[in-house]
Amino acid sequence: MKTRSTQPVALTIAGSDSGGGAGVQVDLKTFAAFRVHGTSAITCLTAQNPRAVVAIHPTPPELVRQQIEAVFAELPPQAVKTGMLFSRANIQIVTAWFRAPGRPALVVDPVMVASSGARLLRPAAIRALLDQLSPLACLVTPNLDEAEIFVGRPLRSIEDLRWAARQIHRTYGCAALVKGGHLRRLREAVDIFYDGREELLLAAPFVRGVTTHGTGCTYSAAITAALARGHSLSESVRLAKEHVTQAIASSIRIGRHSTLNAFWKG
Repeated sequence: MKTRSTQPVALTIAGSDSGGGAGVQVDLKTFAAFRVHGTSAITCLTAQNPRAVVAIHPTPPELVRQQIEAVFAELPPQAVKTGMLFSRANIQIVTAWFRAPGRPALVVDPVMVASSGARLLRPAAIRALLDQLSPLACLVTPNLDEAEIFVGRPLRSIEDLRWAARQIHRTYGCAALVKGGHLRRLREAVDIFYDGREELLLAAPFVRGVTTHGTGCTYSAAITAALARGHSLSESVRLAKEHVTQAIASSIRIGRHSTLNAFWKG
C-alpha cells in the first residue's frame, strides 16, 4: 500500500484580491508552489482587477478571530503570515491570538502603503501594528515607504536600508527585511535582512516592463512557506528572494495584463 505524503500547513491572514494578483489568492499560490498546504483568514473582501481597486468590504473582527480559531483547531499551521489587516480592530484580534504561548512563527507584511503611495491604514491602526503586533513577529517585511514609517525618516540609499533594518530590530525586537525595490537609480532590487546577529544583502537585477503587483505578498508568503517546511529564518529569506525574482522574470500574460508566475519551477 502506497504511503500518503504529508505537507506542512501555513496560514495567511490577509485581504482577498478578486483579480487574483495579490492578497490571499497569491499567498495560497505561493504556498502551493512550496508544497505547503495553504489556509486563510480573510480580513476584507475587495472588488479589484489589475487596473484598480473598486471597493473594499471589511470582515467583522469576530469573524476574523473565528477563522483563525477554526484553522488552528484542526490544521495547526507551522508558520503564519499577515498581509492587509485593514483595521485596528483586526490588528488587535491577531495580536491577542499571538500573545498566547506556543504560537508558530509569525511573518508580518505591514501592508500600510500601496505602490501608488496611498495609505491603506489609518494612524491608529498603524500605531497598533507597530507597537502591538510587530514585537510578536519573527520577521517584518516593510517596503521602502513602510520602513520609513517604522523608523520615522526618509530612506534613500542602501546604507539607509541597513540602518533601518537595525533600527527596527532594536526598537521592536523582531528581525527585519527592508525591501529597497523602490530606491531610485539602482540597477538591482536590493533588500537588507537583519536579525540581531546576521545581516544579508540580497540583490537581483530589475526585470523591466513587468508588473510588480503582488510581489510583496509573494515574498512574505514564500518566507512563510519556507519556515513551514523547517528552514531557518535567514535561509527562508534567501529562498524567498530567489522565488520572487524568478516569479517576476517568468511572469505570464492574463488577458491584457501580466501576473507573477508562482509555479515557475514547473
